[in-house]
Amino acid sequence: MANNSANWKAIGAFKRDALLSLIPEEWRIPLPLPSSTILPDVTVHICQYLSAKEVEITETDAVDIIRKTSSGDWTCSAVTEAFCHRAALAHQMINCLHEIMFASALQSASELDAYFAEHKKPMGPLHGLPISLKDAIHVKGVDTSLGYVGWLGKSQPEKESQIVTDLRSLGAIIYVKTSVPQGSSSIDTRNNIIGYTPNPLNRHLTVGGSSGGEGGLLALRGSSVGLGTDIGGSIRVPAGWNGCYGLRPSTGRLPYEGIASVIDGIMLPFVVGPMATQVSGLELMMRSLLKTEPWKRDPMVLELPWKEDKFMNLHEGMSGREKMTFGIMISDGYVNPQPPVERAMRVVTDAIKALGHKVIEWNPPSHSSGNDLYFKICFADSAKAYHSAIAMSGEPSIEPIFGSEPFPEVNASQIVEANIALKDYRKRYLDYWNSTSEFTGTGKPVDAFIMPLAPFPPPKPGQARYVGYTTIINALDYTSCAIPVTQVRKDIDRYPVEYTSLNEVDQAIHDDYNPDLSHGAPVAVQLVGGRLQEEKVLAFATAISRQLER
Repeated sequence: MANNSANWKAIGAFKRDALLSLIPEEWRIPLPLPSSTILPDVTVHICQYLSAKEVEITETDAVDIIRKTSSGDWTCSAVTEAFCHRAALAHQMINCLHEIMFASALQSASELDAYFAEHKKPMGPLHGLPISLKDAIHVKGVDTSLGYVGWLGKSQPEKESQIVTDLRSLGAIIYVKTSVPQGSSSIDTRNNIIGYTPNPLNRHLTVGGSSGGEGGLLALRGSSVGLGTDIGGSIRVPAGWNGCYGLRPSTGRLPYEGIASVIDGIMLPFVVGPMATQVSGLELMMRSLLKTEPWKRDPMVLELPWKEDKFMNLHEGMSGREKMTFGIMISDGYVNPQPPVERAMRVVTDAIKALGHKVIEWNPPSHSSGNDLYFKICFADSAKAYHSAIAMSGEPSIEPIFGSEPFPEVNASQIVEANIALKDYRKRYLDYWNSTSEFTGTGKPVDAFIMPLAPFPPPKPGQARYVGYTTIINALDYTSCAIPVTQVRKDIDRYPVEYTSLNEVDQAIHDDYNPDLSHGAPVAVQLVGGRLQEEKVLAFATAISRQLER
């Protein structure tokens, strides 16, 4: 179908129908579902359409799936079919898929089973593990739309993203690509192709974004591990808001070669990183992908192999062998966290203390200053790429952040000025971090710090008014991991009767809060380490998560 302004709706409908046609008839469910008022949480509802074996497989974490496939206890075909089935159900419930590759996935699984039968060993460290991908990641033969109607049918790549080639070499199976917002740069997931993706744990609330389909699929256990991309929280937010884990590596750790971006050529690039139902899945992905030595194929990747000794030493240190110190930032001073987020911060603080470690207040340079620079740099192209993309089909803009038309031009001098200012800000932040050695009692600076993932748990669509808690980490290029902590409790998560707001945004977020509507929703925090400290952050996240589960 030709893309023009007269038929963007028809193009979107054609794509929706094409997706549904790839779901086997026996995997179809009665639609529409009961309303979100009657059935807000579909994460339990999904199991009635699965066999007991399929439930067992899909609710096993990625590390244990690998153990089963690598030992021959489970065939790759059985595992892949179970995840394809559950992903198909998930899509029918929350519109979380952009591309379905069940046939090729099952063919790959059959080939892996044949390899195992002949060689009596797995193909690689991800042997037979189904891995879901955010739409931005190119897979040969299918669309990459970034949520743009105009990109459909025009973006089928000759080659795959480098990270997909690497995953296949490790024995992984690619079976779906997941939904993103229009332009893949929003904290809500909605586009003119498949519509809106709600949070499966509470369909009144947003799934997050921009890796929103990935977060929703993980929550429904249609995937155990996948890949998202992040320029302002797009891995961490949808992971945490769906009760899962997500790692934002620093730039240069994993290959971004061949991945689509709406914003490119700036000092603050997208990064690709893992999202998983368990923190062990993040570690598995980082360790495995770095074994492929991606720096040999992507010139932007640093030659930094996975440091297993460092990971294990830090993990053992967190268990009590060594005293660590963590900074705690409950509020960034611009928007205070809503009550459940503040409580989650206290819960994490108590968990760290219970592990025998020290906490101190984290009082760095103003995050507002860093975020101002972040937005100046991110919109250096004046949103021209976004508006050019929606003009391809004539579809309307549904992302207020990009405006109704391109912003005023930014000249080269202004871009250089912002880049220099950001470099200076990073230096001030690093100087502050190093200065904390005076307060830790160990003679060393703080090992990592913890802050809210967002000032709110997953809100209603359109109410994610502030992203500064995640964008500041992108501005600094620090490693960060989303950690689920608790759920909203309407009986205890209440604002004080007398609340003094910090500003209009803070007041609006206060007024948005509805504990009755949000009751039971996931609440997450983010653990932040320095640049390229993925081993450290994952070691700490593993120990803290285990303590939280006790």
